[in-house]
Amino acid sequence: MATHRDIAARRTLALVGPSAAGKTSLVEALLWKAGAIGAPGSVERGSTVSDYDPLEKRALRSLSASVVHFTHKDITTHLVDTPGAPDFVGQSLPALEAVETAAIVINASAGIEPMAVRMMEWARQRERDRVIIVNKIDAQGVNLANLLAQIQDTFGRECLPVNLPSQKGEAVIDCFYNLSNDGPPPDFSSVDEAHRKLVEQVVEVDAAFVERYLNDGDVDPRELHAPLEQALREGHLIPVCFVSARTGAGVPELLDVIEKLLPDPTESNPPAFLEGEGDAARPIHAAVDPDKHVLAHVFKITQDPYVGKMGLVRVHQGTITKESQLFVGDGRRAFKVGHLFMLQGKEVVEVPRAVPGDLCAIAKVEELHFDAVLHDAAEDSHIHLKPLDFPYPVHGLAIEPKRRGDEQRLHDILQKLVSEDPCLRLEHVASTNESVIYGLGELHLKTLLDRLQETHRCEVSTRPPRIAYRESISLAAEGHHRHKKQTGGAGQFGEVFLRIEPLPRGSGFQFSDEVKGGAIPNNFMPAVEKGVRLAMEQGVVAGYPVVDLKCIVYDGKHHTVDSKEIAFVTAGKKALQAAVQAARPVVLEPIVSVEISAPEHFMGDITGDLASRRGQVSGTESNSAGFLTVKAQAPLSELAAYQSRLNSITGGQGRYTIAFSHYEAVPPQVQQQLASQYKIKEEEH
Repeated sequence: MATHRDIAARRTLALVGPSAAGKTSLVEALLWKAGAIGAPGSVERGSTVSDYDPLEKRALRSLSASVVHFTHKDITTHLVDTPGAPDFVGQSLPALEAVETAAIVINASAGIEPMAVRMMEWARQRERDRVIIVNKIDAQGVNLANLLAQIQDTFGRECLPVNLPSQKGEAVIDCFYNLSNDGPPPDFSSVDEAHRKLVEQVVEVDAAFVERYLNDGDVDPRELHAPLEQALREGHLIPVCFVSARTGAGVPELLDVIEKLLPDPTESNPPAFLEGEGDAARPIHAAVDPDKHVLAHVFKITQDPYVGKMGLVRVHQGTITKESQLFVGDGRRAFKVGHLFMLQGKEVVEVPRAVPGDLCAIAKVEELHFDAVLHDAAEDSHIHLKPLDFPYPVHGLAIEPKRRGDEQRLHDILQKLVSEDPCLRLEHVASTNESVIYGLGELHLKTLLDRLQETHRCEVSTRPPRIAYRESISLAAEGHHRHKKQTGGAGQFGEVFLRIEPLPRGSGFQFSDEVKGGAIPNNFMPAVEKGVRLAMEQGVVAGYPVVDLKCIVYDGKHHTVDSKEIAFVTAGKKALQAAVQAARPVVLEPIVSVEISAPEHFMGDITGDLASRRGQVSGTESNSAGFLTVKAQAPLSELAAYQSRLNSITGGQGRYTIAFSHYEAVPPQVQQQLASQYKIKEEEH
């Protein structure tokens, strides 16, 4: 059985931050230095442990989170390598729930990029311990002293170096435990100054150590483990480490930081478990104890065409073995863990047990789903984690199979892909009869389409989603049509007089029969209504459904021999079309509420761009890290590919969400354009 000492020998880190910061190369360097692999792989050659997917090898970037582990000096470390593109935060954010420490990796050449800022803020909100890793310190022309100053200006003075680069980035000097000052000096600052600032920052959280420091002038750093972990938990200290994954400079020192300074599962802030739903939910704490009942969390789902479904799990409490009987959330039927794995990229290593602090995988259990809590006690059925605040996917593509009959297969594959990524959304839009897949941007959806074609061999066609326009009327009007057809035998005859009136927006449709004296027999009135509804479904002006009107049928004629249902369907349809044409028809467009979040200095450009799209700003709100949220309303048709435009304005730092608000009449020139397009289509048919 595992002991508490075993748990203290666990470390978990998620490497997060912008693309091209070198996270995957850093994983390779750490695995190599720890002796887990024979030689570091290369992203360019497609030989890394964590970027094993064929799409990742071709794209030369991470597209999903992957898990590796190594043991060094009796410490087992689990690493989660995450993608850096903003489109894939659905992979990065869940990794924060699986680890004690968020390691934000910064490219020394590129400086502080938006994704680093966002991941620092998300990690702060989830109360993860944070460490900053400055990679590529050997790059030509970098000014690491200036970069450290920028880090402290952006993220706070609590960002302090625990080591410093030396010999122009070819080596790194420890500043926390190293008191001898032997060897070459650092490239900037001094070991003494960096050590003093670190100790002062750490002792501030413990009054007894403050007094000792003031009296003795220094404290042995080996005695500062408890206040150091408290400072990390409270965000009072954010260590900064310097490294070059390419040359290996600073990698042994980073291993020392992981093993000596970063928290084990007993030393970090507890996960945000809640029991109950809604306002009645109360926080509960998982006990980091291998002997208690199991509490674990599914932080990632993978769906492999050959292996099947696999859930990646973080164990918070208790011990999972191959004999464990576990429940999924509030499910009433337990499943038996047939096989328990630890992952090394795509390779699976079967293990007998997983204890608090372990990241493991459970395969071929269909009930598993993202964000599920696994437990082995019935009383834990209402425990869940505080939901993550994911960006809402609004970049949409209408999608359909190229081959007829593949509709169900495509739907099933899309459902599997959506289950892997909480920032994908599949929706069937009844008003346009389209299946639309929504993601966070063009790259997100392009990757999904590549996966559909290459992994699942499913050919699809895509197009921008149709805008769900509507038609309505502005005035009351009358319509009349006589349908008469003689074909030698029995003919067709039906005549309808009707009146239409506008209803308030959102009222729908009302039908009223006010015919007197049997001019239209009762048995034909359903046919008249059917014709009216048919005309409304097909549209009159631009081919979109007609809404918000009342139709009153007040007169008509019939023939005792020739009147048939089909005649009154046609008469009702044509009479409604004539009435709408006379009632000053309007085309309505969906108006959406928009919330745009971006750095404050872009607000002028954003509001100006919204105005050019017929948008109306209703207000702004400030939030953390210098970001503002603009609230506005705009026509949905004007926001096609808006994320690309927002990326252009904000350098990729802006995000937006939309929600349907109401319908409004389009401008006259837009209505004229839509009507002319419809007329051309009708003539083609």
